[in-house]
Amino acid sequence: MEEFDSVIIGSGVGGLGTAICLARAGQKVLVLEQHYVPGGWSHSFTLKGQRFSPGVHYVGLLDEGQSTNKLYRGLGIANDMVFFRMNKNAFEHCLIGDKTFDFPAGIDNLKETLSAHFPSEKKNINEYLTLVERVSYELQLIPKLKGWWQKITVPFRTKHFGKFALFPLKKVIGWHIKNPMLKAVLNIQCGDHGLSPNRACFPVHCSVMSHYFDGGFYPMGGGGGIVKAMTNGIKRHGGEVRVEQNVKKIIIENNKAIGVQLENGHQIFAKNIISNADPSITYLKLIGKEYLSNSLLKKLQKTKYSVTSLILFLTLDLDVTRYGIDSGNMWVMKDENDDANFEDLMSDTIADGDSFPALFMSCTTLKDPPSFNGRYHNFEIVTYVNYEHIPNFSDTEDYHNEEYIAFKEKVIEKFMNNVEKIIPDAKKHIIQAELGTPKTNEFYINSTNGNVYGTEKTLNQVGPFSFKNKSEIENLHLCGACTLSHGVTGATYSGIAAAASILKCTSDDLIIEDADQKIRIYDAEDKSTWPDWVHTKRTDKIRKFV
Repeated sequence: MEEFDSVIIGSGVGGLGTAICLARAGQKVLVLEQHYVPGGWSHSFTLKGQRFSPGVHYVGLLDEGQSTNKLYRGLGIANDMVFFRMNKNAFEHCLIGDKTFDFPAGIDNLKETLSAHFPSEKKNINEYLTLVERVSYELQLIPKLKGWWQKITVPFRTKHFGKFALFPLKKVIGWHIKNPMLKAVLNIQCGDHGLSPNRACFPVHCSVMSHYFDGGFYPMGGGGGIVKAMTNGIKRHGGEVRVEQNVKKIIIENNKAIGVQLENGHQIFAKNIISNADPSITYLKLIGKEYLSNSLLKKLQKTKYSVTSLILFLTLDLDVTRYGIDSGNMWVMKDENDDANFEDLMSDTIADGDSFPALFMSCTTLKDPPSFNGRYHNFEIVTYVNYEHIPNFSDTEDYHNEEYIAFKEKVIEKFMNNVEKIIPDAKKHIIQAELGTPKTNEFYINSTNGNVYGTEKTLNQVGPFSFKNKSEIENLHLCGACTLSHGVTGATYSGIAAAASILKCTSDDLIIEDADQKIRIYDAEDKSTWPDWVHTKRTDKIRKFV
């Protein structure tokens, strides 16, 4: 019989964050992952020698002294990480219709850039972006307020948050911005939480937008670079990570979680069980309704999950820089009607039509220079769909039939029509074009309906309405995008919060300042900033390929 202090189900960055904190506190920790590689949405994989990352496209607030930098240093994994700063003049490209708008790093630079495009809206741009910055600051301030005086003065300390917290993005931006195209540009990052402006929670959008005000950064090795640093951190403190370990159920005894049973029947016991799976899988699949209260069952019944995705993993034998492609992400929309475009994506016309009304496109070989072999460029191209409109394909677990293959071929063709509007003749230079579908997400990530961001981030499912780290079942805790927040850093913080709940301390107590920890950051666009080993790694890759 195997026994541990804590067993963590799922190795997304939330689960890995929990594992680092508990192992560092002296616990005997085991992480179980059903996939053949750890990482959840943050994992990387290779297709024909080319690396792809389905869920990590950029990270923000990584400069010295900023929160993500402090997070990785505080977890003791910063020395194992290398990031590349994406194009600081345009880490985001907004391609709307036949117009292009760039997001530069720095909020003042963004204000100036947008004001140059929309001079009549200059005052409104300044006021709106300042509001976004203030609401985000106040949102982060709320959990840090302690003591009688600080708590009683919350309304004064968080007045901007309080004024706008209960409104959707569309309404707030409509109060500040008049130009429809400018609204579309400022709303473009709704893609980072998978909701249209008329349904997006304004504070959540503020948090996402401000996270990238100082630019975007991409990890060397893709998302797998972050995962490797985190798994190494777990192992350094005596923890263990096991892959291809499918948990069948959480063992409950007297309303207490005491262990897990794997698909092969093997049982592992622990004082604490932490689930990095989403709440529906955790409670309904791994535990069962008979162990749950009526209030929790009602909450689960009402819970809505975020959109699911189609992801094209594309390799082109082409110098894409000739077409203006760089390390910046590309958000593409057919026109400024963002709500209508999102509704189009959610319709039942997934495989119909010539192209998608909106998508996200990213060239990883330009964001991660050491990954470039001197000839092939890799892209991850993402759009969102409604899971209910995905054909069933098969009544059995194996859905890879002729209907599924035909569906994928139609979708790939549709994606490539979008790509050719940016890179003409791209179809003639395809080395590989593989499609990840919601079925793929379900199989590899094990998320309800292949969801991308956990629970839908609408007003009634965030903050005090989200799922708590500590569950109603004794010794069972949750972490991940359905608890504290989504995204790479949000999910990591959720894992720290879960560990803090178990260790009976605060999250701040577990982010330990270490002067010896330092993240290495280089400029993806400027070779002169790269150290010799990056040039060597790149040269070796080119030589090996040739």
